[in-house]
Amino acid sequence: MKAVVMAGGEGTRLRPMTSSMPKPLLPVANRPIMEHVLRLLKRHGLSETVVTVQFLASLVKNYFGDGEELGMELTYANEEKPLGTAGSVKNAEEALKDDAFLVISGDALTDFDLTDLIRFHKQKGALVTVCLTRVPNPLEFGITIVDEEGKVERFLEKPTWGQVFSDTVNTGIYVMEPEVFNYVDPDVPVDWSGDVFPQLMKEGRPIYGYVAEGYWEDVGTHESYVKAQADVLEGKVQVEMDGFEISPGVWIAEGAEVSPDAVLRGPLYIGDYAKVEAGVEIREHTVVGSNVVVKSGAFLHKAVIHDNVYIGPHSNLRGCVIGKNTDIMRAARIEDGAVIGDECLVGEESIIQGNVRVYPFKTIEAGAFVNTSVIWESRGQAHLFGARGVTGILNVEITPELVVRLAGAYATTLKKGATVTTARDHSRGARALKRAVISALQCSAINVRDLENVPLPVARQQTARGTAGGIVVRTSPGVPDSVDIMFLDERGADLSLQQQRKLDRVYARQEYRRAFPGEIGDLQFPGSVFDAYTGSLLRRVDTTGVADSGLKVVVDASNGSAGLVLPSLLGRLEVDALTINPGLDESRPTETAESRRAGLVRLGEIVASARAAFGVRFDPVGERISLVDERGRIIEDDRALLVLLDLVAAEKRSGKVALPVTTTRIAEQVAAYHGTQVEWTTTSPDDLTRVGRAENTIFGGDGRGGYIVPEFSSVFDGSAAFVQLIGLVARTQLTLSQIDARIPRAHVLKRDVPTPWAVKGLVMRRVVEAAGDRQVDTTDGVRVVEADGRWALVLPDPAEAVTHLWAEGPDDASAQALLDEWAGVVDGAGH
Repeated sequence: MKAVVMAGGEGTRLRPMTSSMPKPLLPVANRPIMEHVLRLLKRHGLSETVVTVQFLASLVKNYFGDGEELGMELTYANEEKPLGTAGSVKNAEEALKDDAFLVISGDALTDFDLTDLIRFHKQKGALVTVCLTRVPNPLEFGITIVDEEGKVERFLEKPTWGQVFSDTVNTGIYVMEPEVFNYVDPDVPVDWSGDVFPQLMKEGRPIYGYVAEGYWEDVGTHESYVKAQADVLEGKVQVEMDGFEISPGVWIAEGAEVSPDAVLRGPLYIGDYAKVEAGVEIREHTVVGSNVVVKSGAFLHKAVIHDNVYIGPHSNLRGCVIGKNTDIMRAARIEDGAVIGDECLVGEESIIQGNVRVYPFKTIEAGAFVNTSVIWESRGQAHLFGARGVTGILNVEITPELVVRLAGAYATTLKKGATVTTARDHSRGARALKRAVISALQCSAINVRDLENVPLPVARQQTARGTAGGIVVRTSPGVPDSVDIMFLDERGADLSLQQQRKLDRVYARQEYRRAFPGEIGDLQFPGSVFDAYTGSLLRRVDTTGVADSGLKVVVDASNGSAGLVLPSLLGRLEVDALTINPGLDESRPTETAESRRAGLVRLGEIVASARAAFGVRFDPVGERISLVDERGRIIEDDRALLVLLDLVAAEKRSGKVALPVTTTRIAEQVAAYHGTQVEWTTTSPDDLTRVGRAENTIFGGDGRGGYIVPEFSSVFDGSAAFVQLIGLVARTQLTLSQIDARIPRAHVLKRDVPTPWAVKGLVMRRVVEAAGDRQVDTTDGVRVVEADGRWALVLPDPAEAVTHLWAEGPDDASAQALLDEWAGVVDGAGH
């Protein structure tokens, strides 16, 4: 006997899940509902099956193919337009006209004994046998009354309570003889229970009802969809489960990685190659799909997660459904009954209320509170560029596909045949993504000079040597699972805001230039890059007095790419240097604040015991340095900026210093004392670079270990700052602690206040209003200066739903009071 599986329905009540996926493909316990149906048919010997398809038909065909993987023979009958339950089966008449056949819905979950149903049909000599079941609430279904013999006496479609005369309902499973096709007109919508069966009963034809024992759930609503998952996990329905039951009710599929420190409270299911980190809690009735990543601290209860979803740390998901390829970022909350469609992005710390529907391909901004469905427009702004280029979690936000499109967009902003420099840090992720960058550039008619793994300042210097720009891929500082794609201009500096916007526009329009076959770009690997860099550095930065000073320094390369430059640099400097942690460690491409601190403490111990003049620790990409004085004490980065400023200004005695507006105003006192002046810039590195390029600039720094040495370059460069520092210390004959002691203490405090995108403009207006007649500086954000010199700065973040605040006063208490005052203004406007 053959079977017909009806898989043409749109499932409108299940949107947004069915907006981009036909209802029969919705997964239940990580398998499409229709696959459960087909496996049931096969168990009962019905391996020859016709599938009727209409809505998103190609997706159903692509998934199941000819049925070989399931050990079945599948053929398809395609409806051009909806033909109703009977019309769609009539559409497959050619394949069914020789023998009795079974009709079953492709979107109902059941484990009925179909063999017994067929036996009953044959025994009764029926033309049609309707499979019935008893349900507690028959309002949604067609009611059927049968006599003692099992003959159908009456049908009633979707009754009201006043019409309910039975709890026996039609399941949409039928066994039929081919003769029934005589009662179905071709190519017009016809229903079995509404049109055909009443006609058969009128003519007295044998229609029987078989009341089945077992499980049946018509998955037509979100509630029934979530219930079906729970019922499978509870064992209420007999279906085949992939994977191993490692403890009662806890199913884990092949290749899944589950930390022993995750809390699992079954019944639950974790799909193949999913990854569940330590500190995760997964509670009963949760289904985690294939390749899903659940980060530490996340909590899932009665949640249904489709394939390839990323669930960020400390997120909280209860009773919701998450569509495939969706990213749920840190600390997001999704409440009971909410449904997120495929390929959405839910920003960090956002809250999606119960029963909200978010349709596919939408972005919910960080910190948003969503209490109505998001159907047409996204709630949030898609900004490509953050503070460090394009940043995101590796293989979640920053995928090879995205990198190819980004590099293609960048190439499109340049002339054909231009040359671009590429570089990376020492992580595997950066290596893999840089290869994607190179391919995309070459295929866009751009020649590539690939430096491979070099310190960031070397990449910048090489880019400035006659190429049109550069792309550097590195691990985000302090975030090991995140990467930065950094775009450089022809001078090796970060792209200006204007250039970023241009790239943003090309990327958004997806207008990528492609090379013709004869125009594919060339790929070169330049040699002796480090020698060229150190030679140029030592020619331009003053090192007089170093060779005769007898200085001893300790240099910590922190297992990063700075260690690649140090051998040739220290050799030519003629300084007694002890280098620690010189080797590259691929597993640690960046360092956390804790590990950096611990490294500085160790460096301090070595400096003190070696009686060195000072210690310097490079960041992993050689861009920034941190200092330890001769006693082994850590000089905090904001303090080190003042020490270097004091040394440079004391020697130069004129010129200007580039500093971001967030720097302590004590810097002004230090600069003025030595006859130099401060030029305040925005917090954007490209703005510091702009001032660093000006003719009379003598120094620049950001207070976070980044220093500009203008005689060598206008960008942050750890090696250049180190060489400059050695020269200055050798010539002044002062120790770092002596210089530090003569500079007044600063009291600058910082705080971040979450601010939804939608109110950022309002917040800044309120800040200006609250400033009243006090002095206001708008170099970057709004800086309000009090009459006594205290100041507060309010600055909206360009890439996140956050507002940054700084405050400075004569002591910590007054700075704290000022910070509290302005945080109140920002918070009040944001709510």
